[in-house]
Amino acid sequence: MKGNSPITRWWRSRLRDSDTGPSAWDSSGYFGDTADGMADRAAAGYDRPAQPDEAWRSDYSYDPAYEYQQDPYAPASYRTGWRRFVPVLGKRSRWWWLRKGLVAGFVLFLALVAWLAFTAPLSKSLEPLVPPQITLLAADGTPIARKGSVVDQPVQAAALPDHVIEPFLAIEDRRFYSHWGIDPRGLGRAVWANVSGGRVEGGSTITQQLAKFTFLTPERSMTRKAREMLIAFWLETWLTKDEILERYLSNAYFGDNVYGLRAASLHYFYRQPEKLKPAQAAMLAGLVQAPSRLNPVKHYARAEKRMRLVIGSMVAAGYITQGEADAMAAPRLDVRTESNLPTGTYFADWALPQARKLAGGGYARQTMSTTLDARLQSFARKAVGRAKLGEAQVALVAMRTNGEIVAMVGGKDYKASAFNRVTQAKRQPGSTFKLFVYLAALREGWEPEDTIDNSEIVKGSYRPKNARGRYSPTITLEDGLAQSSNVAAVRLLREVGDEAVIETARDLGVTAPLAKGDPSLALGTSNMTLLELTAAYAGVAANRFPVEPTAFPAEEPGWLDWLTDGKDSISGSDQASMERMLRSAINRGTGRAAMLPGPNYGKTGTTQDNRDALFVGYAGELVVGVWIGNDDNSSLGAISGGTTPARIWRDFMRQAQGLGAPKAPAPAPRPSDPGGPVEPMDVPDLDDIPDGDIPLGNGDARMRVEDDAVTVSTEIDGLPIELRVDQDGFRVSPAPGQPPTPRPPPDRREPADPRDRR
Repeated sequence: MKGNSPITRWWRSRLRDSDTGPSAWDSSGYFGDTADGMADRAAAGYDRPAQPDEAWRSDYSYDPAYEYQQDPYAPASYRTGWRRFVPVLGKRSRWWWLRKGLVAGFVLFLALVAWLAFTAPLSKSLEPLVPPQITLLAADGTPIARKGSVVDQPVQAAALPDHVIEPFLAIEDRRFYSHWGIDPRGLGRAVWANVSGGRVEGGSTITQQLAKFTFLTPERSMTRKAREMLIAFWLETWLTKDEILERYLSNAYFGDNVYGLRAASLHYFYRQPEKLKPAQAAMLAGLVQAPSRLNPVKHYARAEKRMRLVIGSMVAAGYITQGEADAMAAPRLDVRTESNLPTGTYFADWALPQARKLAGGGYARQTMSTTLDARLQSFARKAVGRAKLGEAQVALVAMRTNGEIVAMVGGKDYKASAFNRVTQAKRQPGSTFKLFVYLAALREGWEPEDTIDNSEIVKGSYRPKNARGRYSPTITLEDGLAQSSNVAAVRLLREVGDEAVIETARDLGVTAPLAKGDPSLALGTSNMTLLELTAAYAGVAANRFPVEPTAFPAEEPGWLDWLTDGKDSISGSDQASMERMLRSAINRGTGRAAMLPGPNYGKTGTTQDNRDALFVGYAGELVVGVWIGNDDNSSLGAISGGTTPARIWRDFMRQAQGLGAPKAPAPAPRPSDPGGPVEPMDVPDLDDIPDGDIPLGNGDARMRVEDDAVTVSTEIDGLPIELRVDQDGFRVSPAPGQPPTPRPPPDRREPADPRDRR
């Protein structure tokens, strides 16, 4: 590297153009001791001789070990490397440091403002801390539930009398109008009181309290306290004192599920805050410290004691005299907001998020009408209550074909368990999933009369069985669905492809995970909610899907909405074929216990080891799904989809259609475990029929199945009789406990003995 190389010339230009002057560098350190270097030093104003070992006097240090190899003046031991200029921190002027500090502080300030704007937006302090109260009504206007906290409109500081504001300032923050969000004097006074063993005090200002309950969690840590102070400065910078006070009073918690001064004054004294009396305002100001412990409804003595402390603080702050304090009597409560409405039900818990979304933000309480039909909800509870369930749980949901929920029972007892088994429990649907398999086949061109192999599967790794070995060479699609044949459903899935079946389920609104390449998919081994499954059946009933379940009236689609709402449908012939098969499942298949006088359509479902039992179907405008199971996923014993769930479905539908409830309760199930690696058929065999009489039809006819006989009891013209079929043949006799049938007396006009005839 020469003395006048490009790098050297660049460094020369840097020095020549710098404002540090020639004294900033040692001439020998940069220019070297060549002839060119000496000339350059003279041109730059360096007139003293170069000293190779002289150190630089300013920002750079010279190491002679890296002298140019070409420098003839350097000692031989130094001619082995490059001459380097190593920058080091030298002395800086205080103005330089000040300038750099201001820049760094400004950058930090911008970052802090951006962080606060994102994590602590000022608009958030204008929102209620908790969702306001919403009262849900049934479709007929009957109140069914009230959820949320008691919240009311914000207060305006200018409209509040001094005697309403002063108690809060006296007890919470006396120097509120003179500090910048943090009060060192108040903080020191609180620390001294705590350390000296006096009463426990907090050093947080009103601004800090607003920052805490608006933006932060209630954790107790130094990090949270530091953030609280930082946000307090932020609030003080951008808001006026009155705005901070208004937001504090409008959001503070006053106990009894009441938030904000306006809601508290109406709740405890039935007065607007602008009309509060001094004693009433003092009592409310005292509640902020411990709202639950000082709740005057439950602990009036504690609230009164705290009120006296507030009044004493007002005297100390100079707001009132001691005489005025002594004359201030404890106020009387005037609570008028008691309600007997439940705060939650299965339906209300599910409807509330939708209600919040429709209601939007704000402080105002709202009343919203839902689609719940109080009459149908009563029928649903009665139908579930009449069923013999033992320890099992039950769920029922009824909706219109447009998705409007009219009845919902999420379990046997909401108080015992608020877990909603309609909307939250994800269980296997069993054979009710076969709807998607057979509908996919219809969409692929199959017909109900087409046949499919119904013989036993003896090859492959997956070999499902039909219950009790019921097979045949072939079976029609209609009979396969009606009899709930497992092998036929698996083979049909293989024929149409699992992708077509999954696509059909997705079209009908199923969002649950569905496994591809799994033949057990045809038997309903993928978990989903009862609500999702019932909505899919509603899509078939309406022939417009997907159906979205809703708790609030659905808007009637306009003529253009039919083209743009993204809903689909199947051909009229495919829908008719699907309904034909679903009706066969009830009239002569596994769902005979759900049969109604009019047209009805449905499918039973029973999962492996009888862990889940379902019936889903529709009649008229109602689509109803029923599920029975144990929360621990244990076996139900003899309960299958064609027994208790089908009877509950029929019981509810009869009442909904005005046909009345059944005259006799359903028999209790006989505990047993059929076992087996796959689900049994849903239709009960003779061995599954429990002991006791079984009702037949809609009248008083009863059937009893014994080991060697079947007996039917009924009435003919009011006369109880029994029809018995056993190994001896068919016999008709009076019902047990009835006298023998009397023979008519002989006609006196004719001799009783035939030999007397002439």
